[in-house]
Amino acid sequence: MARWSSSSSLRLRPERMTEPELGRSSPASKPSRVDLPEPDAPTMASVSPLFSSRESSCRMVRSPSVLGTTLLRLWALRILSLMENPMRALFLSAGLGLLLLSQGALAGTVLIVGDSISAAFGLDTRVGWVSLLEQRLSKEGFDDKVVNASISGDTSAGGQARLPALLAEHKPELVILELGGNDGLRGQQPAQLQQNLSSMIDSSRAAGAKVLLLGMQIPPNYGPRYTNAFKEVYSNLAEQKKVPFVHFFLEGVGGVPELMQADGLHPAAAAQGKLLENVWPSLKPLL
Repeated sequence: MARWSSSSSLRLRPERMTEPELGRSSPASKPSRVDLPEPDAPTMASVSPLFSSRESSCRMVRSPSVLGTTLLRLWALRILSLMENPMRALFLSAGLGLLLLSQGALAGTVLIVGDSISAAFGLDTRVGWVSLLEQRLSKEGFDDKVVNASISGDTSAGGQARLPALLAEHKPELVILELGGNDGLRGQQPAQLQQNLSSMIDSSRAAGAKVLLLGMQIPPNYGPRYTNAFKEVYSNLAEQKKVPFVHFFLEGVGGVPELMQADGLHPAAAAQGKLLENVWPSLKPLL
């Protein structure tokens, strides 16, 4: 498994490299906006007018084929011609309903709740892994709509606060949770991160959605005790909640200079395809 290397370009100031105390956690806050630390502090994304508190929505619904549309018309005309025979009309109506289903009338929605990595921070969103996911879905013949509700700099507390409204608005079939990186880089307690993500899993399921959890790891600047406790949050949740999860979303990307932007924290355009490949094997069975 790829790991963040202590020799990578990411450096934190010595006074920031103290190992946080694991014994206490503070309640999740409900921020109205995301305020990141100063540039010399660990941060997942710096704020700019272009990326701060931005929610991008990507939608993809394919239209019925010409053949399918023609069949629908012919079937409807046949039903009208048989109205004097109610039973035959009933059977044909049932067949029409099945044809509508096959044409994607009930296409699902995939909701992605994440931070700067899924918001394609520093990149054109058209080359981000979420956009590549839309292309993959279309290529594979899926009619699912993708809603990207990722915000640069967001934490698990911010995602937890936003999720109820997102579930009510989009009614997703599948929720992908990609959060926690900013929690870790700010030294927030792993126990609080686990509590926030657990609540998001419960809320998503209560709304009738499946959940895919994307695991994160952080650079070792805070020491092995904190780093390991953070990593175990995702495997613990996967076991306790029985949810599918990707062990490390940045596998093969984190700590690889040529695949990272200059800040050493955000994946470059060249890494976006790898991010999709890390997610796809776990995502496809849930569609």
